Amino acid sequence: MLREAAIGAYQMLLIVLLAPLLTGIIKKTKAFFQTRKGPNIFQPYFDLYKYLQKESVVSEHTSWIFRVTPLIYISSMLVAAAIVPVVATHSLLGFAGDLILIVYLFALARFFLALAGLDAGSAFGGMGSSREMAVAAIAEPAFMLPLFTMAVAAGTTNLTGIVQGVVNGGEGVLTLAHLMSFVALFVVAVAETGRIPVDNPDTHLELTMIHEGMMLEYSGKHLALLSVAVSIKQLLIFTLLVNIFFPWGIAPVSASIGGLISGTLVFIFKVIILGIVMAVVETSFAKTRLFKVPDLLMGSFLIGLIGLVSKFVFRG
Repeated sequence: MLREAAIGAYQMLLIVLLAPLLTGIIKKTKAFFQTRKGPNIFQPYFDLYKYLQKESVVSEHTSWIFRVTPLIYISSMLVAAAIVPVVATHSLLGFAGDLILIVYLFALARFFLALAGLDAGSAFGGMGSSREMAVAAIAEPAFMLPLFTMAVAAGTTNLTGIVQGVVNGGEGVLTLAHLMSFVALFVVAVAETGRIPVDNPDTHLELTMIHEGMMLEYSGKHLALLSVAVSIKQLLIFTLLVNIFFPWGIAPVSASIGGLISGTLVFIFKVIILGIVMAVVETSFAKTRLFKVPDLLMGSFLIGLIGLVSKFVFRG
């Protein structure tokens, strides 16, 4: 029992430490394809250190919501990190939560960040919050549908059971439903992580920003907490993509130290590959006009729905 708890804590720590690095790799890859030098892949760590050295400036017109939102956001992401299997099939809180709880934790973080954007009273914050909730109305159902397809295939909503079912099934699980669910969740991941063509994480232009608009009033330590939490959310979504749909290489709970190291290296490799693919997608498409975003997400929802239906039609 103690060993399982140690493995779970190790996976949770790995997510926290690796999250900013993934953000740096994506930014560096985008710069490469845009023929720019770009920032160092470790720049997000330097930014976090800089934020922590600065004082948080809070408007006198804000309420307690503005102050507690960074804590709620990062707490939600840490709990999610304790549930999602990362390098081993066992997680710290895997017994206490499943994919439904993961979706609700993401929704809780989004809800309070939207409230904080409104609470500051700025036009940009309100604009970002309004856009975020409009996108979330379609993104959340589209996010849940591919996960439920995998849950139906495994016969459980527990993430450990889903991952173990795919591992035991081998290449035979690569059915039409499996692949379509992956495509659907990948499209949703673009929206959930605030990336082109849905949003642009590298701009503060008021006419285009969604996620950045809600965080515009934050500074100092509050901004550091939110930045870490956003990076953790991104890595968690990528982890769901690689470990639910392609979990081969993940270590069993009874693995030795060598097995855990091997599982860690495989996980890092898969996440980096997915990050590079995400960067390629970003540099290959232009920013979509806001009223076109629901069409993109609805397409993702329909792909996920077809994948779920095909699961029953083809019995695979």
